[in-house]
Amino acid sequence: MSNKMKAALKKPDGTFQVQEVGRVEIPAPDWVLARIKVSGICGTDLRHWKKHEPDLECKIMGHELAAEVVEVGPAVKNVKPGDRVVVETLLGDGDCEWCRIQQYNLCPNLYKVRIETISRAFAEYLIGPATKFHILPDHVSDEEATLLDTFAVSLHAQQLSGLHINDKVAVIGGGPIGLAQLQLAKASGADVILFDIVPSALQLARDLGADEVVNTEVEDGLERLKAFTDGRGADITFECAGGPSMSTTLPQAVSFTRIGGKVIIVGGFESGSTSIEMDWQQLQKSGITIIPSASYGFWDIYPEMAICLDLLAKGKINAKKMITHAFPLDQINEAFETAQHKKETGAVFVALKI
Repeated sequence: MSNKMKAALKKPDGTFQVQEVGRVEIPAPDWVLARIKVSGICGTDLRHWKKHEPDLECKIMGHELAAEVVEVGPAVKNVKPGDRVVVETLLGDGDCEWCRIQQYNLCPNLYKVRIETISRAFAEYLIGPATKFHILPDHVSDEEATLLDTFAVSLHAQQLSGLHINDKVAVIGGGPIGLAQLQLAKASGADVILFDIVPSALQLARDLGADEVVNTEVEDGLERLKAFTDGRGADITFECAGGPSMSTTLPQAVSFTRIGGKVIIVGGFESGSTSIEMDWQQLQKSGITIIPSASYGFWDIYPEMAICLDLLAKGKINAKKMITHAFPLDQINEAFETAQHKKETGAVFVALKI
């Protein structure tokens, strides 16, 4: 095996340059080396697109992937060379109080640790601890498996929400996270109304089971929401848009939520976001709970990634319909442009074939 690998490195202008770098190697007996087959571009990746970020220059990014195991350390028992796997790309420092109880998604050093090791999907090879590798059934494709990170993020948010059967749920944002949130809520027996401004995303949401969809660019979202919920407002609203739209969508999420209801923040904030105008008095008087959700991890004894894999394998969630585009790694910049301009391209989940 060559000691080189192809990787997309972030340039000073925030785009990527594909070049050969040194191949990663197993650093410990319980670690695994895998050949990446497919990786995905998500909203978090897009928030770094075309931004000058000195900390990320010449770094390999990406955190959604399916792979094939190439080599395992002598202590690895759960996977072997040749296994097709989905990889959980969250890795804490292993020493803090949160890692000690498997809440590694809250580790203070999460990003620092993961970007140096397991969270480098825009490359040919990846290393990580064996516990992060989950074997794929034959009938689950690499492309579908790449979406499991997205579903796990949405599952964690749903678990935090305490969603019940027959709840009236609003989802703001029809990207991969919002469409995953929709499917999980429907699988749990909720009625779901989804809001977005991209017609192709709204059509896909309908195809994936949304009870109602609303284009808030041309319709009154609050009016439609009130009609859907008998005038009360949603029991739970999931903010799944994030990014630059958060200053609009978070107050909107609060306005959509009934007295005593919950708002779950699933979409990511822009770096340095410090102020969002809100009717805080109304929020307080309404007794609305705001719950931030960060990544995923374990829920009780179960890894949330493994729960989502199980749901996908059983056909309870649909990843295939969410994959709209695929590019080779050499065309990563074109892939990012396609993902960024979803209104024109109809992109939802953009895959990179490595």
